Parts: sequence; structure tokens; C-alpha cells
Amino acid sequence: MTGRRPTRSTFLRGLIGRSRATRTGALSAGALVACASLAVGCGIVPGATGGSGDDPITVMTWAPQDTGATNKPGMPAFAQAYARWINDRGGLAGRELNVLTCNDHNDGIAAAKCARRAVKENAVAVVGSYSQHADSFFPVLEGAGIPYIGGYGITNTEFTSPLSYPVNGGQPALLAGLGSTLADSCGPVTLVRPDTIAGDQLPVLLDSGLTAGGHERAHDQRAAEDATAYDGQSGQALERTTTDPAEPGCVVPVLGDRTGTFMDSFRRAREEYPEVGTASVLGSVDQTVINASGGASGPYEGAYVTGWYPAVNDPAWDAMKKVIKEQSFGDNDVDAADAGVQTTWIAYTVLKAAVESLGDGEVSADTLTRALDDGLKIDTGGLTPPLQWEFADKLASVGFPRLVNAEVTLQVVRQGRLVSARDDAVDTTRTLQNADVA
Repeated sequence: MTGRRPTRSTFLRGLIGRSRATRTGALSAGALVACASLAVGCGIVPGATGGSGDDPITVMTWAPQDTGATNKPGMPAFAQAYARWINDRGGLAGRELNVLTCNDHNDGIAAAKCARRAVKENAVAVVGSYSQHADSFFPVLEGAGIPYIGGYGITNTEFTSPLSYPVNGGQPALLAGLGSTLADSCGPVTLVRPDTIAGDQLPVLLDSGLTAGGHERAHDQRAAEDATAYDGQSGQALERTTTDPAEPGCVVPVLGDRTGTFMDSFRRAREEYPEVGTASVLGSVDQTVINASGGASGPYEGAYVTGWYPAVNDPAWDAMKKVIKEQSFGDNDVDAADAGVQTTWIAYTVLKAAVESLGDGEVSADTLTRALDDGLKIDTGGLTPPLQWEFADKLASVGFPRLVNAEVTLQVVRQGRLVSARDDAVDTTRTLQNADVA
């Protein structure tokens, strides 16, 4: 039994939902000021305050760096670059923006320490950040009333906390959209995911898309997130997805930075098995990973990848690329194709809009939160639909009340390049509404 429907349609047909209008134009270059002075661990700017009158505005951006698992150094690096760039242009609503950074080390204790540092330094928001340890840092931020704007979307708490303002649909949307696609194109599906608390949330999300398309659930295969090889896991995944030669299966590795390590093992193992498809999500696969693995001759050729945003060659990214060119040229951590860098750009766009909506008034954690909660609608220049957070949104019934952007894009690796597989983004709201995430 493969769970397949009698008639198979094309790969793209399975991505169910409404399309976003074709994006045109570039993001507004917008005005965030900046000054960032960072050292090892958490960088701080002495004397930074929340932001009243002409006082500086202090925010923090954090992410794991130099760990044995997933690392996102481009997020804090880009936050610093963006701050320098916009500071040269007069500031954020006439105020200086001080950016603090922190390394959460992929560790709950370190993540809580970053949050406590944000409180101590009077940060008005945590912006464009990545951490798997929501249970450690959110209680600290919530206790101090500090909003979390534009987190990466790696944990479900980012879509439940009243002080979270996500700019994308996180792992829920990526996996639901990918499952919808694979339902119409794959036989047995195996999900290879981290054996972590965050990883435990992934199977049900992929299954929501698969079952919506009439497919059986994926096999859930756990793997260490910091392994140096995945020979055994590759063989197991291939055994489960090649049981019926008439129904080629699909292997879906979602291991963050270790996805490339898995695919190295998978490339060697697959030579002994019938052909299978591969697919993943942005964040586990990007252009730099594809290049490092051999490009068109590497293991990703033909793989489908769901993402949150347009492909990096879309003109809507031109303003972000200008910041990188002027302030981060030569910094290998800051890559325009990195979903973390892209998320940080959009998160700071949200911060900019919220601050500007306050006019000459006080900029604090409380005033920013009120502005975002009072119906402020934010245009991201076509990179996302207009963002607006309401008390209970469409996905509150399935436990994601803060998820306001459930759109995903579908990309494919062709001749070693990650390119759009369809013109428009697709809304996964309906698929997620039917997900069994209780």
C-alpha cells in the first residue's frame, strides 16, 4: 500500500491554495538607523535606551553560531550591516538604532541568557532572530513585555505567544505546502528530521499536506542533528521509499545545516537502490548548500524546495541586496539567498513601520506592541502579503493564532540553480486548518 490516489497528476498540482499576485517592484529602502558594536557572545552598545524623543532605539538580534548543529550567523551580521546602512541615511524616524547581538549556541540556557540581556539593556524588541529554545527565552521576554518580531519560525511557540509577530509561516507552512506537493507525485514518503523537541513538531505538519492530497502519512525517521555522517539513516530511508518500483517514493531530509551531511551519505547509498525523488524546505537547503555539494552534478538536482519568499533573483530583493553590497561586501556570513538573512530584512521592515507609526512619541516595548496589536498593516514590497496581526487569526483553532502569513513558494533545483517552479505563492491556510496538531 502506498496511499496513492488512482490518478497521478503533475508535481506542482498538489500545492493547494490561493495564489499571491505577481510581485513587482523592490522593497522600499526604508529607514532604520544604526550603530552596532558587537564582540564575542552578546554585543552591546553602552548607554543604549529604549527610545524617547531623540534617544537611541535599542533592539537585539540573536542566532546560533559556531555550533555543531544549525548555525545562522548571517542574521546578526546582516542586522549590524542594515543598522550601519540606515544610520548613514538619517536614522529610524530621526532616532539612532542600536543593535545588540547574542549567540544562543543552540542551547536553552544560552537562549535564556540572551533574553535576559535584552531585558537588562532595555531592548524594545528582539528582531529577526533564530532559536529552537522558545521555552527558555519566551518566558523572559513575555515577563518584560518585549515583542519578538520576525523570528525564523522554527518553533510552534512563535505562532502562539501574544508577543510574537512572525513574518512567515515557519515550519508549519513549509511542510504543509511540501506535503501537498508530494501527495500527487510520490509513492512512500520518508521524513528524516532531528531527534529534538523542535523536530518532534515536523511530522504532523508534513502529514497535513500529504493527507489533504489523499496520501498516506510519511514515515517519521529521527536522526541526530549533529551527526557527521548518515549512512544508516540514508539506507533506512531508501529501503522504505523503494518498496514498489511502480510507485517511486520520496525522501525528505529536514535537518537544518546537517541536511548537506545527510545528502552526502544519501548520494553514495542511493546507487544501490531504484530511483527516488528528494525534497526539502528552505533553511535546510539553499543555493550555497547546492553549490557546495556539486551544483548540477550534486545530489539536489531535481529536488523541490518550499520557501516563504520569492526566489533571490526577484527584483523585490534589490533593496536588501543594496544594503549587503554597501555594508557587507566580502562578509561570507551575509548571503542574499539565505532565508535567515531574508527574514531579518523583513523583520526590520516591520520594526521600521511600527516605529514610524508612533511619530514623535515614545518608542518602547509597550508602544511598539500596542502599535502592532492595534491593526497596523505593513507592506513588505511584495516579499510577503501585507502583514497584520490580530488577536485571533484564521489558524487559532489549530493552535497557531499568530500565524498570519501562511503563503509558501515552490522552487526546484535545475542545472544546479534554485529557481521558481511556479510564478505565484500559494496559501496553505486551508491545509493547516485541517492539520491534526493537537
